[in-house]
Amino acid sequence: MIGWLRHAGLSALLVAQLVTACRVVYRLVATASGARIAASSGTPDAAEPVTVLVPVLDEERRLAPCLAGLAAQPSTVVEILVIDGGSTDRTRDVAVAASRNDRRIRWIDASPVPGDWNGKAWGLQMGFEDRDPRSRWVLTIDADVRPGKDLVPSLLAHASRENLGAFSVATTQRVSGLAEAIVHPALLATLVYRYGIPGSTVTDPEAVQANGQCFLARAELVERIGGFCTGRHSISEDVTIAREVARRGIPVGFFEPEPDARLIEVEMYASARDAWTNWTRSLPMRDERSGRGWWFRMADMTLTLGLPLPVIVASFLPMPRKKCNQTLRLLLQRLNVGLLVMRIGVTGGMRRAYQDPPHTYWCSVLADPLVIAKLWSSAVRRQHMWRGRPIRRGYNDR
Repeated sequence: MIGWLRHAGLSALLVAQLVTACRVVYRLVATASGARIAASSGTPDAAEPVTVLVPVLDEERRLAPCLAGLAAQPSTVVEILVIDGGSTDRTRDVAVAASRNDRRIRWIDASPVPGDWNGKAWGLQMGFEDRDPRSRWVLTIDADVRPGKDLVPSLLAHASRENLGAFSVATTQRVSGLAEAIVHPALLATLVYRYGIPGSTVTDPEAVQANGQCFLARAELVERIGGFCTGRHSISEDVTIAREVARRGIPVGFFEPEPDARLIEVEMYASARDAWTNWTRSLPMRDERSGRGWWFRMADMTLTLGLPLPVIVASFLPMPRKKCNQTLRLLLQRLNVGLLVMRIGVTGGMRRAYQDPPHTYWCSVLADPLVIAKLWSSAVRRQHMWRGRPIRRGYNDR
């Protein structure tokens, strides 16, 4: 009986991994030749006014370079709103100091954040309501972003070229050191396996990718979906808002810049521990709109990214020498070695997403099993913490 169960279990695992491997490979191939954002200097012809929203909370150390990059943008950016959700450090002083050099920069006190709101979504909504009525575009930027001087012209040119109303940017990443160079790429790989390579638009809410670090949308489109209120109960408010746009049948894009365009850089976290604690909170991308597609993508990630190393190790452990079991074990071993080789190939492809990563970047595959376990743990929790404040995921809240 035990032998039969073992055989059935190995057979089921083999079939499941084969099916999900085919899904992941198809996803990677189908998205491999997507569009990218080209660098465009100057102000595009007939460029429409842009409001930049920068929601902040205790960003004293990171805000100044962000505002310096935004101040370098051309006059099509009519205002840069720094919306503060209740900082207890010198964030306001940094914003006020920057405003003395650029009158477009304005600090807005959005505290206190209501208890039933995600703080970032609240800040975005407060800024959106207080924006200049001339603005036709809204660009959300996080405080850890380092914008290049051609960022906004390039985004507007890309929107015009691709006829887009909403899209976000797969930003170039900087890691803090050797340990984060292992953790961060392992976390990023889970997105690539679930959603493919940036470079396209989708109208299926289940297939949406979004990055609130740099998200451009037409103001009228944001108004149509009720502003940023859609993300009020979400752990990953950027994804929830993008899903609401897609739910209306409007294409939502996700693109990375051309190589060497130097449009935008981000140093998201101060350490590997910071990335492990904070990015895994939102990375499952689970909200009230997550349906069967979410479960399938998580299964794809688990079986093809999280299991290869454990299965390969287990294949060398002693096992009853029945011919059928030995054959299955050999097939599983070869399949998972193939999946491991594919993962190394994906690591090579993701290299362009990082600015000068240390050599430990190539060891990120070793963290995959732990990363997958962490994402599942985060996905089933409803309450999380962000800088001492609770955030509650409202699966069924409307």
